[in-house]
Amino acid sequence: MKIKIINKSTHELPNYETLASAGMDLRANLSESRVLKPLERSIVGTGLFIELPVGYEAQVRPRSGLAAKKGVTVLNAPGTIDADYRGEIGVILVNLSNEDFTIQNGERIAQIVIAKHERAEWELVEELTETDRGEGGFGSTGVK
Repeated sequence: MKIKIINKSTHELPNYETLASAGMDLRANLSESRVLKPLERSIVGTGLFIELPVGYEAQVRPRSGLAAKKGVTVLNAPGTIDADYRGEIGVILVNLSNEDFTIQNGERIAQIVIAKHERAEWELVEELTETDRGEGGFGSTGVK
């Protein structure tokens, strides 16, 4: 599948690093580095604009290495980019560590996954089919 993209950054286009990779890294597009203090959040631009086909979304997800090593993650993970959005791809980063984190221009800050999705239609009913789980909520399927 081909997706139209405009690149207003000075960085290479996102790409798959291996044959089996699901995501492509997104890079910060900054005129100068930005400090993210502990518990601070910021929208970081990428300089990328895309045109997805209807029936697809782009999911913006954290990079596991950045989260594990620096405590920096994507706040609304996964962030959804809809097929009709034409603005710049921005990444909402949050610093969950106890130390300042400096975001450098070109730094890999998140990953993007292109996914097909379905559109649902609600069917209003008075009751739902019974299951073994029933109304069991969070943690209800764990070992007892």
